[in-house]
Amino acid sequence: RSEHWVVVAGTAKVEIGDNKKIIGPNESVYIPLGVKHRLSNPSKLLLTLIEVQSGSYLGEDDIKRFEDDYGR
Repeated sequence: RSEHWVVVAGTAKVEIGDNKKIIGPNESVYIPLGVKHRLSNPSKLLLTLIEVQSGSYLGEDDIKRFEDDYGR
């Protein structure tokens, strides 16, 4: 699946491939199918975002976690 993330509130640190950027409210990023990506909250404020997935398969059992700070 590809993904589109839209920040509603707070600040997001987004890593897509080798690119890193900070985005804030009303900003968005597009993650193409098959590209390694990561999302984090660099501030103490609550981060709220909308994730839109598109593709022929939207299940999450095909996700490969390269690094997982939360034990998923």
